[in-house]
Amino acid sequence: MNESRFPTPGPLSGQLTDLQGALTAIRSGAFLSIAADESLLRRLPPGNWIAGSIPYFMAQDGGETSREKLFLTELPTHGGQLHLRWYDTGNLHKVALEAPAHGLTVLIVPAFSEVHSLFAREAPAFEDLYMKPLVGWIAGVHLDDLGKAAPVVANGQSLVFSADRALAVHIPLPESIYPRIEILNLFRPGPGDVIRFPSTGFSAHECYVNGELVNLAQYLGAKGIDTRLPLVADYSGAMINVSFKAVDAAAGQVDFYAPVFDDVEYRIAEPVPDYGQAFAKALPGDALGARWSCNCILNYLYGELEGQRTGPITGPMTFGEIAFQLLNQTMVYVNLEKL
Repeated sequence: MNESRFPTPGPLSGQLTDLQGALTAIRSGAFLSIAADESLLRRLPPGNWIAGSIPYFMAQDGGETSREKLFLTELPTHGGQLHLRWYDTGNLHKVALEAPAHGLTVLIVPAFSEVHSLFAREAPAFEDLYMKPLVGWIAGVHLDDLGKAAPVVANGQSLVFSADRALAVHIPLPESIYPRIEILNLFRPGPGDVIRFPSTGFSAHECYVNGELVNLAQYLGAKGIDTRLPLVADYSGAMINVSFKAVDAAAGQVDFYAPVFDDVEYRIAEPVPDYGQAFAKALPGDALGARWSCNCILNYLYGELEGQRTGPITGPMTFGEIAFQLLNQTMVYVNLEKL
């Protein structure tokens, strides 16, 4: 980031600022990714920005919850014209096809919307998805506002807000620069039971535990499982989490923040004793140069990250992370590397 555009210097992956700092950055002409409470986003002038609602951040001074500040990340513009494009359930499958041949796409999706559900379930099958770098996050709300306010995304060029469409910025890059996407997942499968599901979805009543069909809610209760720990599966060598959203013992139903798939083996994750320290230790040395990042609200809450740092990386703490597909309880960051 450029110190002349922002009130205080900060990591390249972005920094938290007040409304005046955001106005200064927008008026400078910088192309920005912004995260803030909806009330603040609606006070911004038109400009080159893309935004999603969230009031939780990993800021330059540590984890912070604020309805009065905005998190800004400057996006690279040295590769040509950036394009903002809306996606709904009818055209979301084209998000990678419409991405630049050489570049990066940042996608913001409103939580609990149909487009969120579609992306979570079907993104791995989108044409060209794994051929073109795609990152992003799921917009949310303050937890006190759950059920009262809908998460939104916003197009700064038109000042259009939406609770049911996703918004992407397609960023072309010079051939000499390559965007390297990193997924930092603290969780590993524990030594416990193997869990499989009879169908794909965001909720489940039954599951197979070591091959035996059981009610999942009853199983979790009987085993005394800490549902702050996600289910973890090996997706072709990458550890991917599915976080628990709610367990309704009376109805025998368990809801998740991402879909479980019927062809994957899951285990409950091993505990992580100190999230902030674990993130700092897990980050490679080149993470200091990250140009964009996000992390999960569940890591923020369960790891008690308010006031703590996660190494040099900053970013919004979101309702879901995107690195090609939807992730949970994960940090995602992007480095721009010279070829």
